[in-house]
Amino acid sequence: MSPERERKKRIEAAYRENGNRLLERARRAVRNPADAEDAVQDVFLRLVENVDVVDSILNLPAWIYRGVRNRVIDLWRHARAKRRAGETDVSAETLEEVMAAAGFDPADQFIRDELSDELSAAIDALPSEQRDVIEAQVFEGAAFQELSARWGVPLNTLMTRKKLAVKKLAAALRGWVED
Repeated sequence: MSPERERKKRIEAAYRENGNRLLERARRAVRNPADAEDAVQDVFLRLVENVDVVDSILNLPAWIYRGVRNRVIDLWRHARAKRRAGETDVSAETLEEVMAAAGFDPADQFIRDELSDELSAAIDALPSEQRDVIEAQVFEGAAFQELSARWGVPLNTLMTRKKLAVKKLAAALRGWVED
């Protein structure tokens, strides 16, 4: 077997042994299954494209894990830069929750597309404490317990802030429809 073929077999074995675990870790880190899959695939694709480096890697699974971790960090930085620039990507789950609270059919793609920009503006207009909860859950996928520990705010307070935020967002979207 050629050296290149042996390297590819080593990569393939690493993928079979570690791919699912890496994908699960990436999913927990980015909270977006498509981004997680892209991160893992990017690392393996780059490795296959540069198969000659495999011989110099002593611990291939650790090297791959580090590559996925670095790719996830790049995704976080990209999302943070977009937020700083004023761009707001609203997750499908959040959009559906707000649409349902406003009385819209969450499955209506036309309304979803039209409301996305309006919802971003409405999120920006929320009081900071409510906006922080919504953004932490939307952008970071943070759970209430995590936010409670991080911010030192009781769990029920955070849940109330989100509930109030969703009501305000729903009211803003109802106002958009009435206009």
